[in-house]
Amino acid sequence: MEFKRLSDRVLYALQLSLEQNDLVVSERLARALEIALTRTPDGHRYVERRDFTTDYDAAMKTLDKLRMEQA
Repeated sequence: MEFKRLSDRVLYALQLSLEQNDLVVSERLARALEIALTRTPDGHRYVERRDFTTDYDAAMKTLDKLRMEQA
C-alpha cells in the first residue's frame, strides 16, 4: 500500500480503528481526515478538489453505523 498524502495515512488508521470498533479513536481520526483533506501544506484552508474514494465513503458509512450501535 502506497501512501502519497497525509490523508491516505489517516484514512488507513481510521479503517483500522473501525475494524476494532473503537468509536473514540475513529471519531478523532475522522476529524483529522477532514482537516487533512481541507487544508494546504502551509495550513491555509481550501476545498478538496480530488474525488473522494470509495474507501473514504465506506469508512464514513461504517463510522455512522458504529455511532448508531454505540448510542
